[in-house]
Amino acid sequence: MKLFDVYPLFDVNIVKGKGCHVWDDKGQQYLDLYGGHAVISIGHCHPHYIEKLTEQANLLGFYSNSVQNKLQVELAERLGRISGYDDYQLFLINSGAEANENALKLASFTNGRTRVLSAEKAFHGRTSLAVEVTNNPKIIAPINANGHVTYLALNDLPAWEAELAKGDVCAVILECIQGVGGIKLATKEFAQGLAKACKQYGTVLICDEIQCGYGRSGRFFAHQWLDIRPDIITVAKGIANGFPMGAVLIAPQFKPVYGQLGTTFGGNHLACAAALAVLDVFEQENLVENARIVGDYLMERLKALDNPHITDIRGRGLMIGIDLDIPHKEPRQRLIYEGHIFTGCSGTNVLRLLPPLCLTKAQADEFVEKLQSVL
Repeated sequence: MKLFDVYPLFDVNIVKGKGCHVWDDKGQQYLDLYGGHAVISIGHCHPHYIEKLTEQANLLGFYSNSVQNKLQVELAERLGRISGYDDYQLFLINSGAEANENALKLASFTNGRTRVLSAEKAFHGRTSLAVEVTNNPKIIAPINANGHVTYLALNDLPAWEAELAKGDVCAVILECIQGVGGIKLATKEFAQGLAKACKQYGTVLICDEIQCGYGRSGRFFAHQWLDIRPDIITVAKGIANGFPMGAVLIAPQFKPVYGQLGTTFGGNHLACAAALAVLDVFEQENLVENARIVGDYLMERLKALDNPHITDIRGRGLMIGIDLDIPHKEPRQRLIYEGHIFTGCSGTNVLRLLPPLCLTKAQADEFVEKLQSVL
């Protein structure tokens, strides 16, 4: 048997990591500004993370959600306090797509509606409902194309208000910073107007914080820059630093009904231990503040570059998009094979930076110098 070939792979076999660096099987070190697609929040192989996972593995790795799990309770309490949502409810699952899937179902259970508004260039996952609200026909299978979703331009508030005024919209799902869409930012005016209209027409506002949340923007959630408070928040990626985990933060007006939602592996003991270790490191090392400080510094350095191939720099914290006037393929390959730096990408011409939140200014300088050299 061989692997089903779904990814074009770089000719690099990563076998070890530490902090913001990874190493291949030949011993070559790379600076990781990709973070495994925004997953690595506290850095690779953080000693506290390893310690807490090891301790839990020696006690219990998994048991059914039909019994109490005090780690889940501790995680809910601490996440609520640190994020500013201590009055919300936490539902733990396994991935970002699953988080969005359950958020959309919960919205529909609540108001009985079926139509959803999503942004053009949005990405919300690859499962049934999540892929349907993702604006990419290439990955929406015929079985998923059920006509539930209307896509609208990000920041075009009148268009969203007009759809909401029809009174039949179940939910709005929004990335306040689009990731796969190319690091496009929602404006404060748009977000606040949208939140007001959702409340007026009884529509559930879901903020997808899977990539832009969990400290990456320099605040715990990206929507907190916009002074809105969504009904439902979805998270994954950085929540457990690589251990598969997702979560839905649910406003207090939603009441659980036994049997509506459920999960086998969600919130298992190892996942909760990993997530609690992440919050420990966040607080001990001030990583959310570091994301803001180093992110601002990196943006300033990039904007100061005198390079004709760079046409725009945008982002918040350690979530940065670099628009090029040439396809990103060759610069990205040269950064990997010559500069030994991993980056992400979007579309055909955007380099996307999603490093661990422990990135230093010196590491930011290293990237800027090598990017200038490559371009």
